[in-house]
Amino acid sequence: MVDWNSVQYLKYEKERTQPAIDLVNRIPINNPKKIIDVGCGPGNSTEVLAKKFPNSYILGIDSSENMISTAKKNYPNFEFKVLDASTNLLALENDFDIVFSNACIQWIPNHNQLLENMLGLLKKGGVLAVQTPMNYDEPIHQIIGEISQSEKWREYLPDARIFFNLTQSDYFDVLSHLSANFSMWETIYCHVMKSHNDILEWYRGTGLRPYLALLNDNKKDEFEADILEHIVRRYPIQKTEEIIFRFPRFFFLAFAR
Repeated sequence: MVDWNSVQYLKYEKERTQPAIDLVNRIPINNPKKIIDVGCGPGNSTEVLAKKFPNSYILGIDSSENMISTAKKNYPNFEFKVLDASTNLLALENDFDIVFSNACIQWIPNHNQLLENMLGLLKKGGVLAVQTPMNYDEPIHQIIGEISQSEKWREYLPDARIFFNLTQSDYFDVLSHLSANFSMWETIYCHVMKSHNDILEWYRGTGLRPYLALLNDNKKDEFEADILEHIVRRYPIQKTEEIIFRFPRFFFLAFAR
């Protein structure tokens, strides 16, 4: 299990929250009574929901005790609960108007069953709103994959990174089968980074965590140094001395039957 750190994650809170804002603004429901935020993390996405739907009951769930502890501290007026969405969704009531999930499902296996369970939490006509990163063709993702599987690191990092996303085509087929209707889209966010180290710092909060968890402190520093060396090579510096950090994200809305 990935050991999540809310402080590290929130170093780029504005950039990480923008997809949640964009997704919430596409939800075509007025005055929902009940909303659940699946994989709420430190509560930043839950706050977005609360601002959009101030009269709704909102429950945030996450498998990380660290994230839920931070969420409760930062947003004491909201309800948060430690709950593993991969195994315990069916323990919840199935009367939600909105099931929301921002940058979470990529860490959960078996999306055919997961999406069925998430849609099963909804009232008839309720909406499932999901965003998941799809940056597999971007340099940072390729760099981590190449280095972790190199001769130097392969023995230390056996199958460390596991993303469970389906292809967009597969999501189309699954949602066609499970939902009354749905829509899908992709957005590429072009984040502006002040340095190459900022890109490394971003990934310390998410994509590098499964790798770093397998290494001792000395090896962590060495692995990060190797990653940074390749980041410098692959991400050009703009005339402003800033760096464009592209980050594609996939979205969908699906309506319960």
